[in-house]
Amino acid sequence: MPVHSFDALDRSEKMPGYLGAFLHGENMTVTSWEVEAGASFPEHSHPHEQISIVVAGEFELTIDGTTEPLTPGRVAVIPPDTPHSGRAVTACEILDVFSPVREDYQ
Repeated sequence: MPVHSFDALDRSEKMPGYLGAFLHGENMTVTSWEVEAGASFPEHSHPHEQISIVVAGEFELTIDGTTEPLTPGRVAVIPPDTPHSGRAVTACEILDVFSPVREDYQ
């Protein structure tokens, strides 16, 4: 079935404070994160292009050394192999889209 609900998917904690539900297509992965206030992730990079959309809350995202606040309606595009890190200022709901598929999230 091509229609899914993130609410029906199991969530797993890939990083402390980040509960993710993962949906994989043929060429991309979409992740719905529930993030605890204050939770952070260290600087890293990966070969995937990433688009991050804050649905609720406030998140500070650092891309290649530049930090920007993300609030609902703001969208970040992270090119492949670009260093990035982040921290939840408040509890957040975030959608991440990765291309190609995140094999490590399957």
